[in-house]
Amino acid sequence: MLDDSLKTQLQAYLQRVNRPFELVASLDDSASARELEQLLVTIGGLSDQISVRLDGSDARKPSFSLRRRDAGTGAEPQSLTFAAIPLGHEFTSLVLALLWTGGHAPKVEPELIEQIRALDGDYRFEVYMSLSCHNCPDVVQALSLMAVLNPRVQTVVIDGGLFQHEVKARDIMAVPSVYLNGELFGAGRMSLEQIVAKLDTGAAARDAAKLDAKDAFDVLLVGGGPAGSAAAVYAARKGIRTGMAVERMGGQTNDTMAIENYISVLETDGPRFAAALEAQVRHYGVDVMTQQRAVELIPATTPGGLIEVRLENGARLQSRSVILSTGARWRNVNVPGEQEYKNKGVAYCPHCDGPLFKGKRTAVIGGGNSGVEAAIDLAGIVSHVTLIEYGDQLKADAVLVAKLKSLPNVTIHTNAQTTEITGDGSKVNGLKYRDRVSGLEHQVELEGIFVQIGLVPNTEWLKGTVELSRFGEIVVDAKGHTNVPGVFAAGDCTTVPYKQIVIAAGEGAKAALSAFEHLIRQPAAAADTAVVRVEQPAALA
Repeated sequence: MLDDSLKTQLQAYLQRVNRPFELVASLDDSASARELEQLLVTIGGLSDQISVRLDGSDARKPSFSLRRRDAGTGAEPQSLTFAAIPLGHEFTSLVLALLWTGGHAPKVEPELIEQIRALDGDYRFEVYMSLSCHNCPDVVQALSLMAVLNPRVQTVVIDGGLFQHEVKARDIMAVPSVYLNGELFGAGRMSLEQIVAKLDTGAAARDAAKLDAKDAFDVLLVGGGPAGSAAAVYAARKGIRTGMAVERMGGQTNDTMAIENYISVLETDGPRFAAALEAQVRHYGVDVMTQQRAVELIPATTPGGLIEVRLENGARLQSRSVILSTGARWRNVNVPGEQEYKNKGVAYCPHCDGPLFKGKRTAVIGGGNSGVEAAIDLAGIVSHVTLIEYGDQLKADAVLVAKLKSLPNVTIHTNAQTTEITGDGSKVNGLKYRDRVSGLEHQVELEGIFVQIGLVPNTEWLKGTVELSRFGEIVVDAKGHTNVPGVFAAGDCTTVPYKQIVIAAGEGAKAALSAFEHLIRQPAAAADTAVVRVEQPAALA
């Protein structure tokens, strides 16, 4: 199951385990149970700190729990269970669970660790995931760590592909889906900070107070995707006080399955790319404020004065310059039924949620590269794919269109306008579209719909403050200036054409250089509480 190279790597990681624990398997006579037994026995053979038992009595089979007791305390063992064979995207989750259970310290801020340990209450989490979902590991790892740190937190990680009967019983049509004490807690990507904040109701107020107390920045980034990250690195290398207010580091790259066109990086995936962005930003000492949504931009009242950014939690950040890099999000079809059946058959990530529709009928709305790639991907999993394209022809690259048309279980409708998504009240059962040539209405019976019709910029909060195009994009000049003095913008939220990672990164660097140029031309008296400090060693200039 694990090749020699992977075994060698895993054995090297497991040398960091300094506290003994056991893997307790609950097995049946299925092929999956035999695979899991083989995996666990292999792991047990790589570390003398890990023992394996095959006499577990968990109702979910196959599954295994990671159990330890704090020596001499008599405390109950931690409760972390995998009802899964955690390979694929979840192999990293397995490795981290082994390390954390074995006493290796997590790379998490000490304040957040203490916040988790101080949670008051009993929490039983069940997280449904699929091994092909690249959004799932963040949630799996967050809930696993909480179970390791707090004995009152129980976490069960469930592979929806292995436990289809549970997925069907709970009408789960999107992963990750998280249940807390039997009730739906959340669906989709969630960070550790988001989960803890949702449980710790006083966290937002405490966080706001800390942010309010911060000194003014020289450059404040709003958004942490490729544009914001590049801007932060370039600004910090100038030796000036740089801050980032972000909802999630990496932005939409987290939702990208494969990245093969970023120059000098032959191939990577979105989550790995996002992690690299964050690592480089933090390397330069940028003050990264995560899980922060901006809701208002308040321009300076005097030339060279401080600009304010108000956050959703009520905090206010001040800066001598601001770079907006808020990116974009998936565009909705905006037809009846879409919102009602979101995560109940309406999905936006075929890589994440496609396996939940194995053997079922699905549709893809959108005939660009994303839509055609989604249809090709799904065709290998589902029984049939219907692709709906509004225009008179598919807009995807010719090689993708040719591949799609070669598949026997795909039907393509062009000149088709989606008019409604239908359901039975609990889940999707069909889609209606109008033939734009004949005017006739058609109904397609299906169980899943994947929306792939492009992006919309995250700029609604800026209306009336900075100039926006008719598409909602921030209007910028060749150097990233907006119409507001001291405010710059970069990336997918701007009018710069071609929404590509490499272009966003370049525009972010350009915006940072423009912001620095703006700062050094301001009168010294206008610096107020912040000053430009060129302190970076010459070797890094």
